[in-house]
Order: sequence, then C-alpha cells, then structure tokens
Amino acid sequence: MPRPDGCLIAASILDSDLAKLGDEIRRAADGGADRIHVDIMDAHFVPNLTFGWKTVEAVRRVTTLPFDAHLMISEPSRWSRMFVDAGCESVTFHVEAEPAATRATLEAIRAAGADAGLSVKPGTPLSALEPYRELLDIVLVMTVEPGFGGQSFMADVAASKLRAARAYLAAGGACEVQVDGGGKRSTAEAIGREGTDVIVVGSALYRARDLRAEVAAVRAIADAARAAGERALAAQG
Repeated sequence: MPRPDGCLIAASILDSDLAKLGDEIRRAADGGADRIHVDIMDAHFVPNLTFGWKTVEAVRRVTTLPFDAHLMISEPSRWSRMFVDAGCESVTFHVEAEPAATRATLEAIRAAGADAGLSVKPGTPLSALEPYRELLDIVLVMTVEPGFGGQSFMADVAASKLRAARAYLAAGGACEVQVDGGGKRSTAEAIGREGTDVIVVGSALYRARDLRAEVAAVRAIADAARAAGERALAAQG
C-alpha cells in the first residue's frame, strides 16, 4: 500500500445511525469515502463500549471499501486477529494498551495479511513508537482523548505530532499517517498542512445534510493544504 497522493477520508461509523449500520456504511461508500473506520472500545481501556468482531463480520459484506479497525481495548493481543479474520484490511491499536505484547501483536497482524499500526493518545509522546518502527505500516495520531466522537480538535497536538509521525513508519512498505479526532471542514487545513494521509471523519459526515458534499469539501481543503505544505518544505530545501 503506497502512500496516497492526496488525503483519504475514512468514515467513522461510531456516530452513524447504528439501527441502520449497513445502510450507513453504504451511504459513506456512495458518498465518496475511501474507507470505513471502525472504533472498537471495551469499556476498560476507554470509558465506552462499541463493536465486536462479529459486528464487523456482519457488515463487511455491504461494501468493497477497506475496513480500518481502531482497537481502543486493553488486550489487543487477544483480539486483533479476530478483526483481521472478520475482514479488516488494517488493524491499529494503542501503544499504551499492552506494552509487553506490542511487538508480538504487530507481527501477528502483519503475518495475518493486514497492515499494522499503533495509535498514540494526545499526551503520549511519539518516542513511545521508537521500539516498533520497523513494524509500523500506520501511525494514528489522536487529536482528541479516545472514547467518544464529537470532541473538539486539539490543534497543538496535530501541529506537534502529525508531520513528525512519518519518521516512525516502516521503510519501503505502507506509510500512512492517520489523524483521528475532530476531523471536519474547519480542521482539514491544519491537518492537511502537516502532510497527513488519512483523516478520520465521523460526526461531521453523519450529521451533515449532504454527506457527499462534506466528504468532497474536507478532502479538497486538506489536499490543497497538503500540497501547499509540501511546496513550503521543498522551498526550504
């Protein structure tokens, strides 16, 4: 999976109408989203409880878009393979969750044929990723505290971590920096400017009057800012 040319939009289903989950996933796909982002929470690592792997398995059939699982759980080593088997093309879990098993879990996700990633909470330094950098296909930077959708975007975290996160990605393979938290039109410029590859957008899409227009607007703003940021870096030599 090479680095995308522009910013991809991952539709987070956390704030969709869960009574119509299959239809909401189709709506995101029809509206131009590039992938489906599934927030898995266990009411232990974070104070919320969401989906299990059986839910992912059930809705996997409604679209051909890639599924991206974000495990906000205490035991990713126990459950990560379940989400790969359920149809997720990538699985990201938190570096803070299970330190003794982090390396083995990343290796297991990759061995199962999926891309593997680590996420960092707003207060966790990127240096926490250093021991695992050769195994990382994805670095997911949280710009809200994990647990609930609809929170305010932390611009200072984005500015300090997003571009710097690229240095921790595995060389020669997939290389995605993702941002999760507060993704919408008003934050897309700050996110794109830092060279981000994937923007997770949830409540802003599912509460929009026109989901397709929202996807297009966030992508256009982010792409323009990303291109400007790359030009500025090139000019600096």
